Amino acid sequence: MKIRTRLTLLFTSLVAALLLIFALSVYYDSSMSREEEYFKRLKQQGVTKANLLFDTKVAPDVLQLIYKKAPDSLFQEEVAIYDTSLNLLYRDAVKVEKVHATRLMADSILAQKEIRFYLGKFQVVGFLYEHNNNRYIITSTAMDGYGLRKQADLRNTLLIAFSGAIVFILFVGRFLAMKALDPVSSLVEKVKSITATNLDLRVDEGNRKDEIAALAITFNEMLDRLEKSFDAQKYFVSNISHELRTPLTAMLAEMQLTLQKERDIDDYKDTIVNSISDTQKLIRLSNSLLDLAKANYDQTEIAFKTIRIDEVLLDARNDVLHNNPTYKINIVFEKEIDGDGYISIKGNEYLLKVAFINLMENGCKFSHSKQSTVSISYTETHIKLNFSDSGVGINNKEIDHIFTPFYRGSNKKFADGNGIGLFLTQKIILLHEGTIEVESQEGEGTIFMIQLEHLQA
Repeated sequence: MKIRTRLTLLFTSLVAALLLIFALSVYYDSSMSREEEYFKRLKQQGVTKANLLFDTKVAPDVLQLIYKKAPDSLFQEEVAIYDTSLNLLYRDAVKVEKVHATRLMADSILAQKEIRFYLGKFQVVGFLYEHNNNRYIITSTAMDGYGLRKQADLRNTLLIAFSGAIVFILFVGRFLAMKALDPVSSLVEKVKSITATNLDLRVDEGNRKDEIAALAITFNEMLDRLEKSFDAQKYFVSNISHELRTPLTAMLAEMQLTLQKERDIDDYKDTIVNSISDTQKLIRLSNSLLDLAKANYDQTEIAFKTIRIDEVLLDARNDVLHNNPTYKINIVFEKEIDGDGYISIKGNEYLLKVAFINLMENGCKFSHSKQSTVSISYTETHIKLNFSDSGVGINNKEIDHIFTPFYRGSNKKFADGNGIGLFLTQKIILLHEGTIEVESQEGEGTIFMIQLEHLQA
């Protein structure tokens, strides 16, 4: 079932239920008012007949004649008067007895002063009447023909009005549902026109206040992310192709040149050394791409556990020194650690070690002394890590781009690289809900400052 139809039926059902409750309330209130008014009228008729009989001394046969000559005897109130011993003193109808007074009924009237009940369609009121220190039992009964006809007219009117209102509400509900869902229909049509080739298109956000606008805004935000993702993918593929093609082309060209003629052993050694160098570049690039892929996983799919940052730093330092024996890395604790919680976080050990290795290697390879220093400190909520060196530094114009994938600044002449390391490091730190900032002076050195929330926070 379409939402439009569901909304129409829901709206119609809700309004119909309210109208039905209203109609039933009106009908019930009208019915109770009619019944109460007619019972009062019956009692008044009984009192009037008793007054005529006892006070005015109108003869019973005259009262009976008046009753008999009434134009609508079917709905005429019939009054009967008894003494407390249930002896009949007067009855309007001589031959017809609509209500037969019983001892039980008389006792109820004597005990309760007044009783009301129905006898079929006839309403009956029985009450105690006192006159000159004498007590009498009076019953008055009749069918409220006029009132019942008015009640039936009201019922029919309510039924017709209710049926007409339901039909009207059905059309109004359908119209309102169509108007309410028009923005959704427009949104659907717009979305159908958006493909991978025109991700720059956006849907209309309307007044930016209602739920449909919120949906459009959310969808546009998703398109922004998709567009950036597609652009990044194109950029990524383009750069990867270049990074892979350059060493492969160099290896192929050098080996082809070497095979063109006989050469001495030193020439062959040089070719092998150059091929090994290009292969190492490819291996580093492949490792960086694998690490980048791991860092781009959904956080819920990455195993996080409690780890000590100082232990991860020591492991990273050992790996860097194992691969580069000429490097020197100092780890400095700026303040005494008061407890494991201040130096521990929830994180992924492998990814953090990759990030720390990148920063340590960068500090060493861009420094003439091949030396990097890592300082550890903490606040009440965060661990603070500073990776510093006294190397060539970063140009102020380039410092905003160092976390861009495959970006190589003007200092690339000092060391080889593929432009993935810092981008990967930033991804890992953000994945751990941390922050990374950089300060650098060209010719003086660089400091990368990382903050991660520790377990003691």
